[in-house]
Amino acid sequence: MIEAEVVCDSIGEHSPRLTTFRLRYPKFVHGELMTHRAFSRNASSSRAIPVSKNLEEVRSDELRAAPVWWGREQKGMQSGDELDDIELIYAGRDSNGISRQEAAKQQWRTAALHAAKNAEYLHEIGAHKSIINRILEPFLHINVVATSCAPGLMNFFGLRLDKAAQPEIRILAEYMWGAWNESNPEKLGPGEWHLPFIEWQGLQSDFDTRIAHEPLLQQCIKVSVARCARTSYLSFDTGKRSTVEEDLALYERLVGSQPGHFSPAEHQATPDKWYPSQYANDKDTDGFYEWPLQHGNLPGWRQYRKTLPGEAVAFLPEGYSL
Repeated sequence: MIEAEVVCDSIGEHSPRLTTFRLRYPKFVHGELMTHRAFSRNASSSRAIPVSKNLEEVRSDELRAAPVWWGREQKGMQSGDELDDIELIYAGRDSNGISRQEAAKQQWRTAALHAAKNAEYLHEIGAHKSIINRILEPFLHINVVATSCAPGLMNFFGLRLDKAAQPEIRILAEYMWGAWNESNPEKLGPGEWHLPFIEWQGLQSDFDTRIAHEPLLQQCIKVSVARCARTSYLSFDTGKRSTVEEDLALYERLVGSQPGHFSPAEHQATPDKWYPSQYANDKDTDGFYEWPLQHGNLPGWRQYRKTLPGEAVAFLPEGYSL
């Protein structure tokens, strides 16, 4: 159940390739992706997904998250050779035995079913899903939207395609590498926007008839922010595709609230304007960008988050002071 899909791919004349992925992988390797600061990312939260949906995944032999490599114990971070799938370690009256690898898989399944049973009991007595779902996390997948420019993305590929990487994230990196190489980035100029989950065809009638006083582009940016926050078009609660009204309302809850939640606004960007060296004060450089402080972690791009007032400061709650 490891997946990688390019949902938006752009490049500027003087801005490096910018790619947004939609990913799905076992949550137990999510920390591996989080170490790469070049990514902007938003992920499905255990505080949001209904317990019943997670229980269905954990109890299913087809859907449950599990290791893809059952390695032997040895010193260090890497496992040894895979547990033997031939050597029999148990023989009973009605059995010819079971291999070490099969025994490991059975114990993983047993642990998942025990966790599901405990989670269901907590659900029955009224505990909130933000508590219950933590028990299930080792056996769940996570949905993630991740955006990065080519320099940082190449570092990710260099590390995670290596044979020393944990097998599950190496497979994820292989799928991302394949999707990235098969995708053709759209060339954008300053003022043209990289907007994940926005399909431009037919948007004029879909958007501006609803919010006539607001320009179409600004609506599209806000909808993209909302969809990145939920990591897709779909609601975790209903499974239905969100409407424009729902997306705009979610945007206002994210960006318009106090404290604001600005991370979903890191995936939208427009190429920064580039001035060649004849306009630069320092003749030793090739040139300079107009808005370098708005690049954030996307070099060469004006990141939407960096255009929003207060995006870097969350005011202390009442009762707290420096």
